[in-house]
Amino acid sequence: MDRREALRTLSLGTLAAGFVMTGCETPPLKSTQDKFWKHISEEDLEKWEKQFFTDHEFETVRQLANMIIPTDERSGNAEEAGVPEFIDFTMLDRPSYQTPIRGGLNWLDIQCQKKFDNTFTDCTEEEKVAMLDEIAYPDDAKPEMQQGVSFFNRFRDLVASGFWSSKMGIEDIGYMGNQPYAWEGCSHEAMEHIGLADKKS
Repeated sequence: MDRREALRTLSLGTLAAGFVMTGCETPPLKSTQDKFWKHISEEDLEKWEKQFFTDHEFETVRQLANMIIPTDERSGNAEEAGVPEFIDFTMLDRPSYQTPIRGGLNWLDIQCQKKFDNTFTDCTEEEKVAMLDEIAYPDDAKPEMQQGVSFFNRFRDLVASGFWSSKMGIEDIGYMGNQPYAWEGCSHEAMEHIGLADKKS
């Protein structure tokens, strides 16, 4: 299972519950997802004017989101799904996210300046990956990276929530909605599994 598939699997459970993956302390994003995707068309996304982030912050959000959900053989990347715009909207819809996300973006730039003498957006791809490797795996992260780990967990959850609630993300999952189906009863294997195979008529 690759990283994107793992994120997809985790997000499906999360979306079903209507919660972001960071856990119980974070309020559910379902209403934000509904407000955004039900009222924003593809044309709106193309004309999107940033509402919260500065130009530099929005570019960082765009690049970081695309590193978390890149294009694969099934669908486009986070940017193509409208995730940066979703996150920008979420900052206003959920003011409690503003300080942790803006602070995390600043933290990321400071760390990149220390390590590579560049902001995150101006680092090479290899440098960006090296930076994210230090905060993307909580069990392996150094204690001094915990602030970055917290930011990355929250940001990744926003990206996953935005992507898999978008039209592209729903198609990526293969969700078909309510469809008529001619159910023919449980399979023989299922009946055997629950010990009722001999009772099936």
